[in-house]
Order: sequence, then structure tokens, then C-alpha cells
Amino acid sequence: MSDQTTPRPAQEAPVVPAQGRSGTGATGGPSLVKEGPDPGAARRRQLPRLFPLHQVHSLGLLVVLLLLGVVGAATSGNFLTTDNIVNILTSAAVIGVITVGQTFVIIGGGIDLSVGAIVAVASVWCTTVATQSYGLGGMVFTAVVVGSVVGLLNGVLIAYGKIVAFITTLAMMASARGVAERLSDRQSQVVTVESFNRIATDKILGVPLLVYLMAGIVVLGWLLLNRTTFGRRTFAVGGNPEAARLAGIAVRRHTMLLYVLSGVCCGIAAVMLTARTTSGASNLGNLYELDSIAAVIIGGTLLAGGRGSLFGSILGVLVFTTITNIFVLNNLTTDIQEIAKGLIILVAVLLQRTRGARPPA
Repeated sequence: MSDQTTPRPAQEAPVVPAQGRSGTGATGGPSLVKEGPDPGAARRRQLPRLFPLHQVHSLGLLVVLLLLGVVGAATSGNFLTTDNIVNILTSAAVIGVITVGQTFVIIGGGIDLSVGAIVAVASVWCTTVATQSYGLGGMVFTAVVVGSVVGLLNGVLIAYGKIVAFITTLAMMASARGVAERLSDRQSQVVTVESFNRIATDKILGVPLLVYLMAGIVVLGWLLLNRTTFGRRTFAVGGNPEAARLAGIAVRRHTMLLYVLSGVCCGIAAVMLTARTTSGASNLGNLYELDSIAAVIIGGTLLAGGRGSLFGSILGVLVFTTITNIFVLNNLTTDIQEIAKGLIILVAVLLQRTRGARPPA
């Protein structure tokens, strides 16, 4: 027997059909090769964790603000002056405080059309002769309480009366404005308490006290929304009320509290606006509901609720205020301003719909 064995002929490898993207072979049948993991899909899933959507949106708004700054500087030599920057921040202060409350309400799945009317009725009530006799503390306390009570009425009707938020706050907008006209007899009520007016005139390091008040409310609102159980419940209620209820959240009570919070913000804004105008009137806060809702929308908060950013909402306020300031410096008419605001709102809503239509990665 020979020590060498006869080599066996090499076996041919089986022919494997080519694999297409759909996982089928060239003949249309199922593929014999198992598709491996897609590294691109893993990266796409990881990107939202590294760069949350609201952070990307806020960064985009910051870029828009910078571009507006460039446009303002190119069209007016007064835009980048210290006085003008302070004027922009002061103009944004009142609507900024209102927007804080509006952001909570919309993230929670609601909407508040009565914020402007609440500002008016709180302003009128805190400037009556009887209220002014109690001085600064009495006037501020009255304005905040009135705003809270009206917000509580909204919340009770919506949460426990099960009336649609749009209808409830629309009715409250008309009713509160009517109460303000009734109380003031459609006359401006001049503030005679000098310490109250100083809320708008006093400055710290050259910056009006109103700006510090807005900054304080924004910081407190951010902490409440992002660092407390109340904030997490707000996102849960707005995202899926039924799931939030099954998780043990008192959805109706929480919804009511969101409108109370909005009313508190309106009461504080009424104090700021009344001090700035040195009078209370039934026409104060006109169209503030539209301005606040628009700021929240372009800030990235979904109208359907469940997702939003308070920082983005404040950037939205600054965008609108800066646009208005540029138009005023260039002597442009108010109709052009309103057209520009409307276009910005439409673009923001279209971007929301585009993001919502994207399939998950």
C-alpha cells in the first residue's frame, strides 16, 4: 500500500443567489444569505440621543437670531447700541412671562386663548382706587390672585367640566375682557403709587428690573419643567393622557394646575405691563394670546402636546421682538410686520408636520 493517499477532488461551493436590498434573491425568492446589521441605522438611532430634537431646534433659532442681528446692523446704525438691545429685552419681558405659562399648557396638551384678557382684568382690578389704597403689596397680590382665579376657572371647566380647551378659553377671553371694561368703565385707571411704577423704571447695572423679572420667571419655569415631577407629569399628560392615568397620574387635577400656572404668569405680566404704562386699562394685553402661542410654536413645542422646550419658546419671543425692532428702526409699516410674523408661524408649523411625518429610524 502506498504511503500517499489519493487527493479528493475539491468540492464546488454552492451558488448563492445575489441578495438585493429587500432581502430576496435575484429570482425573486427568499435570500439564502442572512442580512447583517446596518451600521447606518445604528448611527441614526444614536443621533437623537446625542443631539435631542429640541436642542437642534433651539440651536437653529439661535442662528436665526444671529442672522437677524446681522440684518439689523446692516440696515440701521442704531441696532447694535446698548440702549436698543436693552429696549429689545424690555419689550420681550411681558410677553416672555406669559409665554412661560403658555408653554406649560401646550406641552400638557391644551391651549390658552384667554391670556391677554386675563392680563387686562388683572391690570384693571389692581389699579382700582380701593386696591391702590393698600400700596405696592396689595396691588401685586391682587393682580396675581385675579390671574390665578381666572386660570383656576379655566382649569376646572376644562379638566372637570370636560369642555374643549379652545372653546373654554375663547369664552373666557371674551368674558374677562368684558369684566375689565365693566370695572374700568372703559377708562384708563392711573397708578398713583410711585413704588409700583418704579417696577418698570428701576434699573440694576443699567438693565431694567423688568428684564430681571422675566429672567427669574424663565429660570423657575425651566427648573419646574425639567427638574421636577410636575414637569415630567406635564410631558406625560400631553403625550398620552390615558397612559398617564394608568400610570397613576391625576390627569384632571394636573390639567387644572397647568391653567392655574398660566393664570399666575398672566397676573405677574399684568403687574409688569401696568407699571410700564403707569395705568390699568381694559385694552391691555390685546392679541397677547396670539403672540404667546406663536412664540411657543416657533420654539419647537408641538401643538398636540407631549414635547416642547421652554428655552425654545423664549427664543421665539426674542425672534419676534427683534423682527419688530428692526422694522421700527427702518420705519416699516405694521402690516409688513404682521405679514412677516404670519409667514414665520406657517413655516414653523410646516416644519413640525415634516418632522412628525418622518418614519422612525
